[in-house]
Amino acid sequence: METKKEISRDMLDEIVQSIQWIKYGEVRIIVHDSKIVQIEKIEKKRFQN
Repeated sequence: METKKEISRDMLDEIVQSIQWIKYGEVRIIVHDSKIVQIEKIEKKRFQN
């Protein structure tokens, strides 16, 4: 069984900030070998007719 990997406070802050600042869209966390290597933020703009 593998041991649990720690996530740095900076990485957690970056993820939380990405979520807080997006109104519509998605935040993806890319993991390789049990380590976060990339955070992708896709923001969508919605317009009223």
